[in-house]
Amino acid sequence: MKYELMLPYQIRKAIDESWPVIFASGVLEYHAEQCAVGTDALIINKIVDELEREMDIVVLPPLFYGVSSHAVAAPERNGTINITAKPLYLLGKDIFRGLLRVGFQNVHVLCWHQSENFKDGMPTDLALKLAAREAIFEFMEKEKGEGWWGDRNMKDYYDNHQKGKDPFAWIRFHPILSDEVQKKYSGDHAGIAETSLLLALCPEAVDMKYWNNSNWYAESAKESSAEYGFEFKEAMKESLRHKLKN
Repeated sequence: MKYELMLPYQIRKAIDESWPVIFASGVLEYHAEQCAVGTDALIINKIVDELEREMDIVVLPPLFYGVSSHAVAAPERNGTINITAKPLYLLGKDIFRGLLRVGFQNVHVLCWHQSENFKDGMPTDLALKLAAREAIFEFMEKEKGEGWWGDRNMKDYYDNHQKGKDPFAWIRFHPILSDEVQKKYSGDHAGIAETSLLLALCPEAVDMKYWNNSNWYAESAKESSAEYGFEFKEAMKESLRHKLKN
């Protein structure tokens, strides 16, 4: 369910039944001449829209603003809007504080932008990860008081950590392109992967008549197809289903 459309009784039901809460993070960035600037966020959100029709999940309003950087192209007349990490961290912290106070403890942040470096982190996901960790620490201290972790009631912390049930599992981060999927389908920037995904998920966000080979990273886009995008999308959906059920 879309969070902004939920009534209070539906929110309480989602909390009581521990529905996964989805927070999709993307950026607004130049994606060659044939793809929309919202490519990263659009791909995530369209996949989440499909999952919403299949599973009991809460879908938060998406975040289209992130640390895009100007590494791909200058913003002038190209469309990139770069938000630096500090305001993104502050916004994220308030969002996570709010979700914890509402009562959600099964939040999943999905990242697509620069997710090939997800294990080490890139500015967008690192800013949000720090925000989430600090929000959890603050929430636990407010609810349990100082020394909450050292209290005897937390003696099963490490067992719960192994099971993914400790407080720091209340907000989890996932690259939408998992290691398993990446072995078969490689990600890119406005190349065959992203262009095909747009053709399958959001065809109005891509127009191949504007493609050209002036950008090295988009050269493979000439091989794009909705069929390839559909296969890629289904693989990502299956990976996300597994993550959201665990």
